[in-house]
Amino acid sequence: MSFGLSVGLGLSLMAVVFSASWAFARRVGNYSLVDAVWAFGIGVTGWFWFAMGQGFPKQWVAAGILTLWSLRLGWHLQKRIRSHHPQEDARYIKLRRIWSGREAAAFFWFFQAQAVSVVLLTLPFLFVFSDHDGSWSGFESFGLAFSLLGIVGEGVADSQMASFKKRNSSPGAVCQSGLWYYSRHPNYFFESVIWLGFYVFACGSEWGWATVHAPGMIVYLLLRVTGIPPTEAAAVLRKGDAYRRYQKTTSAFIPWPPRREI
Repeated sequence: MSFGLSVGLGLSLMAVVFSASWAFARRVGNYSLVDAVWAFGIGVTGWFWFAMGQGFPKQWVAAGILTLWSLRLGWHLQKRIRSHHPQEDARYIKLRRIWSGREAAAFFWFFQAQAVSVVLLTLPFLFVFSDHDGSWSGFESFGLAFSLLGIVGEGVADSQMASFKKRNSSPGAVCQSGLWYYSRHPNYFFESVIWLGFYVFACGSEWGWATVHAPGMIVYLLLRVTGIPPTEAAAVLRKGDAYRRYQKTTSAFIPWPPRREI
């Protein structure tokens, strides 16, 4: 199957998935669920393309790490969304205000934009799954190592935050233990490591190097759009000076020994 047809079919599949998700989100009054659908959608798109591949061992490994990432993050997100329901994430509350009077249509196209992003981000795996050379190289080895390191690190960070919230019911408490002692957003850092690993893995396949946009998009979104900026803004509102002190001493992204507060 040609590259263009594969992408077109992937886009069509995700358009249907996100349309159905939008309809369900509108019905239950919670558009936050798009986050979990996004994570699961990348895994679904990957397996859709995997079914068209040659079935080489490296393609099975790629499908495995993608599935591991997709299921872990998707399950984590849907669990958080369900625990907060019917309260939406602050990002979507803000979008409701911006799109007041036309929110249903605006969110529909927002969901479709997520469908496009899913396909764009899964492209490294399309090149792996469509590769006619099944040989294993250093790219696959390093990519697998980076991906697994990132998945484990992100899982540990999420687990530490969940444990902290169970022990500290105060909304003003700031988690500064474990990985959160070294970074204000270790989960985001390890997410970027995962996508660097996916990209390096894809570089072992023909034209895989051309998908550098995927880790680039993830890092940009985490640093500038849907990651750190809204998370920090919400944390300052909830936690006040305690979080401002945390900002002054602790790295925002890359884990690093904290600075002494002046």
